[in-house]
Amino acid sequence: MIIVPIKEGENIERSLKKLKRKFEKTGVVRELRARKQFTKPSVVARGKKLKAIYVQGLRQAEMDK
Repeated sequence: MIIVPIKEGENIERSLKKLKRKFEKTGVVRELRARKQFTKPSVVARGKKLKAIYVQGLRQAEMDK
């Protein structure tokens, strides 16, 4: 459960913004979207590998400068 303490006289908009930020940090929406459909483990592994290759290329380009 997400709890957002509200100070006396605090703006409702600001407290809603805090709630949304906390909710986003927990990753609930991202997890729900991921669980909507099954992704094969091989596809997940391929995606991780491609991301690692991309990040390594960025780091290598940064070091070459």
